[in-house]
Amino acid sequence: MAGFFVMGFADIVGTVVNQVKSECALDDVTAGFLPSMIFAWFFLISLPSGVLAGRIGRKNTVLVSLAVTVAAMLLPLAAGADRPWPYFAAFALIGIGNTILQAALPALMGNVVPPALLASRISLGQFVKAICAALTPVFIYVAASAMGNWRLVFPIYGVVAAATATWLMFSRIPDEREASGGIAVSRTTFGSCFALLRNPLVLALTIGIFFAVGLDVGFSVAIPEFLKGEYKMDVNSAGVGPTVYFVGKTIAAAAGAVLLAKCSPVKCFPWCVGLTIIAVAGIFACPGSVSFLVCVFVAAFASANTFGICMGIALDKMPEKANEITSLMVMAIAGGAVVPPVLGFAQKQAGCSGLVWVLLACLAYQAALSAALSASCFCLPKAQK
Repeated sequence: MAGFFVMGFADIVGTVVNQVKSECALDDVTAGFLPSMIFAWFFLISLPSGVLAGRIGRKNTVLVSLAVTVAAMLLPLAAGADRPWPYFAAFALIGIGNTILQAALPALMGNVVPPALLASRISLGQFVKAICAALTPVFIYVAASAMGNWRLVFPIYGVVAAATATWLMFSRIPDEREASGGIAVSRTTFGSCFALLRNPLVLALTIGIFFAVGLDVGFSVAIPEFLKGEYKMDVNSAGVGPTVYFVGKTIAAAAGAVLLAKCSPVKCFPWCVGLTIIAVAGIFACPGSVSFLVCVFVAAFASANTFGICMGIALDKMPEKANEITSLMVMAIAGGAVVPPVLGFAQKQAGCSGLVWVLLACLAYQAALSAALSASCFCLPKAQK
């Protein structure tokens, strides 16, 4: 669970983009590439991370990811108004560490958790990750107001990652490689993963993950910009927006674990997408910051489980391809690298309203996907029990 908390560090980018943008006088387009420094790595090294786990073991792979994360948290201390490059380098290392962590940590849990409880424990981990994301804007505000420098949040998180690594290092965890005589065998290959994209259902759901993550990161970037541009909040006060968003996600992560255990994901999906569209479109009619934050909370609550819904549907249909499906969908997290620059361009061209239109464009695909799933356009047999 501590590892899942560290996994939530990637969400720091949505909040600190505004601080970096203000401190280094970056334009909207350049600042939009900061999230790309994190999420581009999900496309580049998700599969190599799985291969690495097969060679050196899942525990050692998680330790590597934590070491990279600690290094990333030291770099922002060297940044300044005339030196933005340490931020870009730090976010790149955060992305590398987070990719390795997401590829290895859920698998490592399988070494210590009974198979029947693994899914619920991973859901609990997502809840812990959401708590980290919800607390990040608060930590940044405290560092800025009480400690005099918002960048101190980075070494604080570095200490948390180092403590987690130390805890894991001295924890006794069975090595999955010993069961096979110490021989690392990985059945997942680049070829077997990309071959699945010929399946229309897998392709559609993978693109759904791409836009779901893009929407999530896009929200965390766009909310402070909207509060500053439309409601004239200062940079630090605008951090309340991402806090409201991540609180909504945190509550939804807990509620979704219960709801999706009783209700089909295919049936829940259209309701989630529809409610999110209503909330985002409602931003245009908000008379003040309070009503805007209400729309943000509803959108966060409704959209929080889209990632789990898409992955759950794919795994239910093709459980024998679980390794390949998981690898592809972790790669699709790269959507978080594509949407923010588009948001920056839209804001430059159309102001704050451009931010909302980009978010609605992401939701348009989700709506089409949920409609196709509900209409059974993808005719695949159900998994055999």
